[in-house]
Amino acid sequence: MNDYNENPKQYDPRMHSAEHVLNQTMVRMFDCRRAVSAHIEKKKSKCDYAIDRALSAEEVGEIERQVNEIIAADLKVSETILGREDAALRFNLARLPEEAGGVVRIISIGDYDHCPCSGIHAASTKEIGSFKIISTDHSNGRLRIRFRVQDEQVPLDSSRHGGTRSG
Repeated sequence: MNDYNENPKQYDPRMHSAEHVLNQTMVRMFDCRRAVSAHIEKKKSKCDYAIDRALSAEEVGEIERQVNEIIAADLKVSETILGREDAALRFNLARLPEEAGGVVRIISIGDYDHCPCSGIHAASTKEIGSFKIISTDHSNGRLRIRFRVQDEQVPLDSSRHGGTRSG
């Protein structure tokens, strides 16, 4: 067992970090929860949200604008390790299995987003590149957003770490 919740999946750090920014943008814009499911790949990814309607073209454009604004802000990505009980007071740990252990890794993207996560991330949002929504669709109470990132920003830090650790 790991000393904190390491993820055996090796997500692309840029795409995984973009997913965090998209999730927080959706929470803020639509007063919804984070994605109920996500499939993160290097070329394109998708997130599903429990939202009861499709998005308008204007809303899609606004999501892209806000995500790209956060990316351009060059926010630092960092990690903090919390005890499971402390983490449970501040975060929803429903998707974290008991066998994950007694500590929880929290990823922070500046002051914009904080959530439990076991994946690898860019060191700062500027490393993500530009964010583009490829398509959206709505079916059975689920909104799916497909997206990609493009190499229009600085290259990744060669260490490809999970951010700066504290705690």
